[in-house]
Amino acid sequence: MQIKKINQLKNEIEKILNDNKAMEIKSINLQNKTSIADFMIVASGSSSRHIQALSEILISELKKKGISNCHLEGRDSTEWKLIDAMDIIIHIFHPEKRKFYDLEKMWSELIPKERLAI
Repeated sequence: MQIKKINQLKNEIEKILNDNKAMEIKSINLQNKTSIADFMIVASGSSSRHIQALSEILISELKKKGISNCHLEGRDSTEWKLIDAMDIIIHIFHPEKRKFYDLEKMWSELIPKERLAI
């Protein structure tokens, strides 16, 4: 996917999360840091039901946009969901779990020349 479309999709995902009351939405640019994705979006939900609803809404909206090969991880978890939207990875956490894993800090501390291969 070209970078302009990826940026547009990232903005649309952030808007969907914001419109559905996700909290502390942060985007992390992964370009030149890893090959797994171009962006990671991290957000918090207020409860397990809210986290579940956010993940279902996102998958539904992404399918409407023609991105039908999204994958959901953490289906049985009440504290975390991951949506793999090809070039963008979305994490939706319960606030305590988010603080525990602190993905924003982990990914922001990578020096650009330290490309992480997974």
